[in-house]
Amino acid sequence: MSNITLTMSPDLIRRAKILAASRDLSVSALVSKLLGAVIGQEYDETALWNREAETMCAGVLTVGPITWSRDEIHQR
Repeated sequence: MSNITLTMSPDLIRRAKILAASRDLSVSALVSKLLGAVIGQEYDETALWNREAETMCAGVLTVGPITWSRDEIHQR
């Protein structure tokens, strides 16, 4: 583990302490947990986008037979 220094407003620090205590965590553990969740989401989104881009480039996605007309789609 490594230490970092964060600069926050006194009000944000107070609210972070309250939230951490309500979850039986230290502020450090709360920040670590929240950052881990955000970073994990970003990596997951990046991996999903990369797989989707690869699939599109490979030409694997198809619409299937078009069985409708333009007029049918725009009927009101």
